[in-house]
Amino acid sequence: MGNLKNVVIALVTPLPSIFFYLSFLNHYYHNGNSTSSGLWAWCFHHPFLLANALFFVNVNILFWVIGLLQSSHWMIDPYWTVIPVLFVHYYATHPLAQYDWWRSRVVMLMTWIWSLRLSHNYFRREKWQWGVREDWRFSDMRHQYGKNWWWVSFVAVYLSQQVFIIGVCLPFYAVHSVDKPWNIWDVVAVAVCICGIVVAYYADTQLHNFVSRNEKLKEQGMPIVPNLDKGLWRYSRHPNYFGEQLWWWGLVIFAWNLGQGWTFVGSLINSMCLAYVTVLVENRMMKQEYRAEAYRLYQKTTSVWIPWYKSSPSGGKDKNT
Repeated sequence: MGNLKNVVIALVTPLPSIFFYLSFLNHYYHNGNSTSSGLWAWCFHHPFLLANALFFVNVNILFWVIGLLQSSHWMIDPYWTVIPVLFVHYYATHPLAQYDWWRSRVVMLMTWIWSLRLSHNYFRREKWQWGVREDWRFSDMRHQYGKNWWWVSFVAVYLSQQVFIIGVCLPFYAVHSVDKPWNIWDVVAVAVCICGIVVAYYADTQLHNFVSRNEKLKEQGMPIVPNLDKGLWRYSRHPNYFGEQLWWWGLVIFAWNLGQGWTFVGSLINSMCLAYVTVLVENRMMKQEYRAEAYRLYQKTTSVWIPWYKSSPSGGKDKNT
């Protein structure tokens, strides 16, 4: 019953923003492509600010209130995979949008593929349950801030996510603001984005299989494997993060090609945040006694993000790689 309740909550929660935006479009197109009302005129002239306003009200406030009522801020995780899809369609359908049809559709298609891939990985990891647990980093902060967590969570979980998600989605805004013919740099951008999706898929699948095998070994009372260092994980300690970064920076190439290179700021902030998350994840690994020694050696021999040849513990390239 709890799972069904969370499914309903997750599906209903974004509807206020969706209905508001559809009402705006309906008003615009049923009034001869004009906006007389002050509110609708503002929505027409400020697509980027409108996107931020909808995010603030629907995600920052509504998601936050629901999280407080449920004592769990789980919902922002699955929506990380959904909100970019909503944004790419929002920017494409706004009345001020102007764009190359092929570039727009290619970006939309890839965003859907990226979203489905990441959503599949999220629910596979959560054993196809909705809202069973919140991100472990939020749980740690909940214990750290205690009775102040109710208001700290608004900033740490939601307001910060607005900066990250709006930021990484800036290339969608650029793609639908400039009508320039498709060219070779679009092909480069597509290649980088697809490489990112593929790398992240294989890395996450290898990690899922590793965790599943360890769970079976634990159930059988057998020793578990302390560390994953096979497949892509042999050449990078976080190949899934590397793939995800390729995806977002690939989108930046689209925007740069359109003369909107400033949109790199969002991906830069996201990369800096992920660098911090990498430190948190590795510190967490080192606190687990059964894997600390193996992981320490892994850190000495394996690249952090960018896949590369393994090094020997004493330094230098490992001749066996």
